[in-house]
Amino acid sequence: MKKKILITGGAGFIGSHVVREFVTKYNNYHIINLDALTYAGNLENLSDIQDLPNYTFVKADITDAAHIAAIFKEYQPDGVIHLAAESHVDRSITDPTAFVMTNVIGTVNLLNAARESWKDNYEGKRFHHVSTDEVYGTLGETGLFTEQTAYDPHSPYSASKASSDHFVRAYHDTFALPVVITNCSNNYGPNHFPEKLIPLCIHNILTNKPLPIYGDGKYTRDWLFVKDHAKAIDLVFHKGNNGESYNVGGFNEWQNIDLVKELCRQMDDKLGRPAGSSEQLITYVKDRPGHDLRYAIDATKINQALGYKPSVTFEEGLSLTIDWFLNNQQWLDNVTSGDYKNYYAKQYQ
Repeated sequence: MKKKILITGGAGFIGSHVVREFVTKYNNYHIINLDALTYAGNLENLSDIQDLPNYTFVKADITDAAHIAAIFKEYQPDGVIHLAAESHVDRSITDPTAFVMTNVIGTVNLLNAARESWKDNYEGKRFHHVSTDEVYGTLGETGLFTEQTAYDPHSPYSASKASSDHFVRAYHDTFALPVVITNCSNNYGPNHFPEKLIPLCIHNILTNKPLPIYGDGKYTRDWLFVKDHAKAIDLVFHKGNNGESYNVGGFNEWQNIDLVKELCRQMDDKLGRPAGSSEQLITYVKDRPGHDLRYAIDATKINQALGYKPSVTFEEGLSLTIDWFLNNQQWLDNVTSGDYKNYYAKQYQ
């Protein structure tokens, strides 16, 4: 194999799409998928590629430094694409310490293992840290996040991701570790765990349950189709400059309430229901603490430097996403059972 790439969190939503992108595109790469298989990690996401010869799955927790060091020693990866993270803001409010352990300590464990494995011989090596636009805080009605925007996290989740970004940069500046960072906007698409807005609403429309909308529903996000995000990670991993950050956005700003109404419209059409039926399920719920008003990414840098741009509009991507969930209801049933149902009842009812 030409390269050995360790992808952390590769059984999760975004990670599984990155793993598939690399496994199918680079058959001369050995892709090692490291995942702890917590509630959001699901090997069903990768059933179509699990038997390919250039793919290996390793179950491990990045908070276990000794195990991570042993994995680096065994596989000796040339590159790391680090996606493993606790990522749900609501959960971070309930249990902030879990986010510190995974997102901060886990990232430092990986940085230490990479540095030890590569022994300061960094030729052909790269550590790609995948982060979020939430580290920048919130925007008013105008303006965009650029790579120069000061960090201003407001939730335990975004604070933990901001901290991990700082550690990655510090290892570059202190130890010359070859790193790149990407900060992406909200992802959506196939395999999305149904605690997040879009798959939650798809599931609830199918089961005629309320569609919970925080506050007045005017919170605004930039939405990125997950397969486009995977392609951006591929570009930055191979062509980005060491020590630099790249914002990855979808150029698709939507207020939550408008997004849900568009989702309802498409669902009614695809399910053959009378127009407006699903919209009747919209239910406004108490706002969550520290809720940022608006995120919006300026993706000019990655567009101009690497030629990146999204391949679909939001309406097109949303249609593809709905179709996937309608065609994979067994997957949806599997992940909405057990502990997740208990969490759902606690969080939204």
